[in-house]
Amino acid sequence: MCYAQKAVVKGTVLDTLNHVKLSNSVVALLNAKDSILYRFTRTDESGQFKLPDLKAGKYLLMISYPAFADYVEPLMLSDTSAVSLDKLMLTLRSKLLHEVVIQQKVAAIKIKGDTTEFNADSYKTQPNATVEDLLKKLPGIQVDNKGQITAQGQKVKKVLVDGEEFFGDDPTLVTQNLRADMVDKVQLYDKKSDQAAFTGVDDDKQAKTINLKLKDNKKNGYFGKVKVGAGDRGFHDNQALLNMFKGKQKFSAYGFVSNTGKAGLNWNEREKYGESMADMATMDASGDMFISFSQSDDLVNWDGNYSGRGYPLVQTGGLHYNNKWNQDKQNINGNYKLMQLYVDGNSTEAVQDIQPGKIFYRNSKEDFRNNILRNRLNGSYEIQLDSSSSIKVNVDGGLDHKVSGSQFGSNVLAQDSSLINRNGRTATSVTDMGTLNSNLLWRKKLKKKGRTLSLNVSENYSKTTGDGYLNSLTEFFTDNKLDSTQSIDQYKTRNNESININTNLTYTEPLSLASTLLFNYGINITNSHSNRNSFNRGAGGKYNMQDTTYSNDYAFNMLTHRGGVSYNYFKKKLRISLGTNVGLTGYEQQDMFRNQKQRRDFVNWYPQASIRYNFTQQRRLGLSYNGNTQQPSINQLQPLRANEDPLNIVIGNPNLKPSFRNNFWLSYSDYKVITERNLWLSLNYSTETDAIASNTVMTEDGKRTTQAINVNGNQNAGINMNMGWKVKGTEIRVGYNASGNYFRNVSYLNNLQNVTQGTNSSVSLYSGYSKEKKVESWLELQANYTSSQSSIQKSVQTNYWTFSINHDMELYLPWNLRLHSQLNYNIRQKTSVFTTNNNVALWNAYVAKKFGKQDAFEVNFSVNDILNQNIGFSRSATSNNITQSTYSTIGRYGMLSFIWNFNKAGGGAVKN
Repeated sequence: MCYAQKAVVKGTVLDTLNHVKLSNSVVALLNAKDSILYRFTRTDESGQFKLPDLKAGKYLLMISYPAFADYVEPLMLSDTSAVSLDKLMLTLRSKLLHEVVIQQKVAAIKIKGDTTEFNADSYKTQPNATVEDLLKKLPGIQVDNKGQITAQGQKVKKVLVDGEEFFGDDPTLVTQNLRADMVDKVQLYDKKSDQAAFTGVDDDKQAKTINLKLKDNKKNGYFGKVKVGAGDRGFHDNQALLNMFKGKQKFSAYGFVSNTGKAGLNWNEREKYGESMADMATMDASGDMFISFSQSDDLVNWDGNYSGRGYPLVQTGGLHYNNKWNQDKQNINGNYKLMQLYVDGNSTEAVQDIQPGKIFYRNSKEDFRNNILRNRLNGSYEIQLDSSSSIKVNVDGGLDHKVSGSQFGSNVLAQDSSLINRNGRTATSVTDMGTLNSNLLWRKKLKKKGRTLSLNVSENYSKTTGDGYLNSLTEFFTDNKLDSTQSIDQYKTRNNESININTNLTYTEPLSLASTLLFNYGINITNSHSNRNSFNRGAGGKYNMQDTTYSNDYAFNMLTHRGGVSYNYFKKKLRISLGTNVGLTGYEQQDMFRNQKQRRDFVNWYPQASIRYNFTQQRRLGLSYNGNTQQPSINQLQPLRANEDPLNIVIGNPNLKPSFRNNFWLSYSDYKVITERNLWLSLNYSTETDAIASNTVMTEDGKRTTQAINVNGNQNAGINMNMGWKVKGTEIRVGYNASGNYFRNVSYLNNLQNVTQGTNSSVSLYSGYSKEKKVESWLELQANYTSSQSSIQKSVQTNYWTFSINHDMELYLPWNLRLHSQLNYNIRQKTSVFTTNNNVALWNAYVAKKFGKQDAFEVNFSVNDILNQNIGFSRSATSNNITQSTYSTIGRYGMLSFIWNFNKAGGGAVKN
């Protein structure tokens, strides 16, 4: 926006080393042609300057300050240019030679405290390339074919734009749609909570985060993409995205309609809405699935997401807005998303159950039809009340309506292959879930420097209601002859409600310029109520006979007083933090169905310590420790027998104790500027007391009853290393990743202790080559080894290799054609249990032609799974069993797409 046909240049001047604002610096604007002074001014007390009413032309901006080297930058101004040069850094002359060496290569990587910063322009990408294309070129960062980002061995949970959330919880909406040429810096760090960032003291609430700093001259205008694609067998992929930038305002909208399983499916709300990570299935790097003990609330065990199993159809859209005003004293950020997701398919599973002195084999098949309508609304508002205090409010809420159906068949065989039992069942479920979460943070800086006071109040509320029908017939056999049957015909209802309120008051007191004490105190209130009922069919065909064995009405209330103190020291290259919290927790458990009440009290400790030493700006070493307590969930506590799977009964345990985990980390990073060699190394070790595990009792007729129990002796240790470098004199980058993990898990089988020990190891070699507008190639060779052994059946060992070859190449051909090929070849070793050949070569390719002004239009013909070998497959080894499953998934199809990339981003000065 301009009010007169004159340009303006403004900015802030700081000391590079100490980030001190330099007042009274001389700011001069010289004519570029003859270096004659055109205009000058001095910075004010806050280091700020402004040169208004400037004529259009080419200039040199020069800033001078005693004992510092002059800063010179060329500018080209138009009549309407409004140039904002934030944080211009001056360098001490005594440091100049050293800094010049760094500055020549600083475009690649800088390490600033806990942040690794990549200069985006140092990594060449093609026109209209996305941020995901850029991230794939950054050392230490990997992006898989689903868009999941791994950085320095950890999964990235957040991707921010200029420090603000962009559609909240789906990083791929940013990385796959934001243009790479708009990005100035890519910052990688562990994002702390707002309160921890304010006080400088960690609170164990961290998330691996990428922040994309946009270029100033890209913050005015709009850009977006429209894609229309249709293929054979009914496949289609239609997308639209619009981003508008005007100064500090950002507005975005998107819409997807697709059944290819590649767009709009990565909503990750579990942690936000308080679900336990122990109830989730996770995959390791080799694609093998490890499932923890869990107790589901649904008749049909579907979490409302698409994970590659089955055939999806998604219809989704969203809106985003954020803005800063009043000299950045106020800002607002809001998102709304709507999604309708359908997933249909089938799966098979073969399980080897390890039992004391015997082995059972379970085989099952399932057909499923699921759909969910999901709404999400979240936002934040922050206001700087004055120079010393601020308030920030975060609110998010959601409504889900989920409909699920399943047809299931299974059999259990003895070790001699004789039939033990056979089950067939159908289940339907309708579930509604509502959530409301909010957080208020008040921060106040007191008169003494370093003395602060802050108050954090948060609440998490959820309510789930649902009902459904279970119809099951189980046949039991003796000597392969039918012995007995068990039938279930039930109507089930559930009504779960939970609210958590947490308060924390924090005070910091400086002891010196380098050390601070932190005191905190808070109250946490958690109230949960679970009501689940089962009804058998009575006279007249109505479900009006309550089955008390599988019904329950249970309340679990918890009150915790938590307080502590920590000491923090930070000076030059060394940073130390030591402290502990203690929590006094009272449990009140009430079984209203059986009129029983139980009261228990626990003392929980939360110690933490960390030390970090920066040898240089590019090399650092860190060691940290924390201890944390995990409370059992209401589903694990309530004394309920769940018969959704009549051959696998789950029982609650009201006597469960909280578990306590000790976590240790050692990390080292080093970056060589001249050779562009990067090295990241991390070690971790954890032990757990009173860990929540399972006791599974299996009877001779093949029934399993599982209950959560406390155990001791669980351990986990891991190492992760990434090293890469650029081959001198070439555009080739090579490197390797290596990781290893050791685990020791304790559980019980038929009331006997079972200790499972094993390792998961992986090593990969990679090489990348890029020549602008000629070729881009990426090759990765990976090997994974899994080994585990159970103490109750030492003769049964699980040892197998998996290998993968990944090649991604793009060729730039005449007539503006591009040929892209992506190959993922998986080799899976046969074992004594898994004897079938499951090697798979997944080959996707497309040919595309760009045309129009600035290559804005593209016609793309792609073929997914050219060799038609895509079989859904997973393999796992847990404490009690070895499992291999297959499932329906998207195979070969061809698609013709038309893509329009539109872009009008600019404004401000053009820097030469």
